[in-house]
Amino acid sequence: MLVVAALGGNALLQRGQPLTADNQRSNVRAASVALADIVRAGHRLVVTHGNGPQVGLLALQGAAYKPDEAFPLDVLGAESVGMIGYMIEQELENALGHVQPVATLLTQVVVNADDPAFQAPTKFIGPVYTRDEAETRAAAAGWSIAQDGDKWRRVVPSPKPQDIPDLRVLRLLLDQGVIVICTGGGGIPVLRLPDGSMTGVEAVIDKDAASALLAQRLGANALLLLTDVDAAYRNFGTDDAEPIHRLTPQEARKLDLPAGSMGPKMVAAADFAEAGGLAGIGRLEDALALLNGTTGTQVRSMP
Repeated sequence: MLVVAALGGNALLQRGQPLTADNQRSNVRAASVALADIVRAGHRLVVTHGNGPQVGLLALQGAAYKPDEAFPLDVLGAESVGMIGYMIEQELENALGHVQPVATLLTQVVVNADDPAFQAPTKFIGPVYTRDEAETRAAAAGWSIAQDGDKWRRVVPSPKPQDIPDLRVLRLLLDQGVIVICTGGGGIPVLRLPDGSMTGVEAVIDKDAASALLAQRLGANALLLLTDVDAAYRNFGTDDAEPIHRLTPQEARKLDLPAGSMGPKMVAAADFAEAGGLAGIGRLEDALALLNGTTGTQVRSMP
């Protein structure tokens, strides 16, 4: 099977952890052990990942240095996914004993300039703050901010992914037996201009939406959305919380789930499952069991 495994933010940084290289390295090492199990079971693997804390920190550092010379988000996104890809690539090679090639590909993803997301930023990036801290930084830097759990963070536009022009390169690598790390951070957002050329745009694409599009375009058999909870839940966080084990795409779309966490994952799972594959949502350490259908939330079209 061809499996696309999308690593949630917990694969790189646990909530509340300082954004240090050592912390990220430790988390990536643990993630790579779970990913290696998929490969050892005989499956082909493509890995995607988020980059919200990392790209936000780079933006913050740039603004602190010379605000009028700060790099745009597409460039910062490329920097952050290069760093994260390097860590995953190295740790996955180590976990597999260097018996299979692994490569990181910076991946451009086309978005639409007319996407309404550009007028209503929703994508969290960067560190978490108290409300007072967030409002002070927002006033100074011109940010949009929103509540994330009991904290506040910067939000930026998150347009819907439309196309992945680097698919030809991805297929070449997969045909040669390479494990590919790609579409990091949802991909580097670009606009396709009338003359056919492309240019970057200030945005961060949702990683799960981009992963679903990637899995569809590659003809993957399974999409695993790996996070730090064992499944999607009805009434999550209440005494009536109940794990959801199996859903059709139609049932998945009817669920009322948090827009900032499980909601996008369920939409991505439904999008992919409608094309006939298996979409699974569950814990990173349960990746192989999730693929085998013995744990987590399974979304697939019924025969």
